[in-house]
Amino acid sequence: MRKFLFLFAAIAASVFLSSSLTPANAQATRTWVSGVGDDANPCSRTAPCKTFAGAISKTAASGEINCLDPGGFGALTIIKAIAIICETGTAGVLVSGTNGITVNAGAGDEVFLKGLDFEGLNSSLSGINFIAGKGLFVTDCIIRGFNTNAINFAPGTANSSLAVQNTIVADNAGGGILVAPTGGFTANALVTNTRMVRNTYGVRAQDNSKVTVNNSEASSNTNNGILAVSVSTAAVVNFVHSVAANNGTNGIQANGANALVRISQSSILDNTTGIGLLAGGTVSSTNPATTWNSGNATPGAPNGAVDNLE
Repeated sequence: MRKFLFLFAAIAASVFLSSSLTPANAQATRTWVSGVGDDANPCSRTAPCKTFAGAISKTAASGEINCLDPGGFGALTIIKAIAIICETGTAGVLVSGTNGITVNAGAGDEVFLKGLDFEGLNSSLSGINFIAGKGLFVTDCIIRGFNTNAINFAPGTANSSLAVQNTIVADNAGGGILVAPTGGFTANALVTNTRMVRNTYGVRAQDNSKVTVNNSEASSNTNNGILAVSVSTAAVVNFVHSVAANNGTNGIQANGANALVRISQSSILDNTTGIGLLAGGTVSSTNPATTWNSGNATPGAPNGAVDNLE
């Protein structure tokens, strides 16, 4: 009898230990962070974590991290498909001397970032540094105070896409949004309803990239508002229903024989040079002409074939 009771107690203890360990080791499809959370928690709604880094290790691939309340949730490196969605007050990513969020994910992984406030304290690298992944979606964010770029989109392992919407990119001593794929891969980007103010440039597209800027503003940047730069292969920017104003060098610039900027129904106002052409770059506009190029110290003009507006 005593032997039986001992065996029963041992089995019960084993079951208890395994059941208590399982939740701690499992990954949830949805986790939570809070300004008063603790990374020792399981990141559930009732026991949230403190930081994004604490939550992501407990979140399954293609899962979602949500914010319960305002807080400073720290820097993060993302190596899998994930969504970070914060709609309950300030979700701060405050860093010094480093990147805010680095994306180095798999070739088929997509990353979604919504409602984040990136602050680089004028001493950090990039707000978002994208190295690898299928796609990056940035919505309703503020990115400020970085010395490299607000968004450094430089995929080097697969073709990738970027979408930026309803976002403020301001006061970055480096650039605003850089699209610069490497390794022969291509990058497509859409920037819509976004304000790029007081950076070195607003948007810069480099070799093997195509960027569409729609219903957006590039203003008061130190050098260029919108820039396509080509060293050897095509770099294309479509500038549609948007404004480039009060920029220190050019409102619009195409630099390089394979650099092309297309302008449609947009305004280029009060820049040092309205439309700048360098090293064989091309700028074209729609017909009938719907671009307002005014108030620039040197207006410049499109030099490419006129595109028909259907």
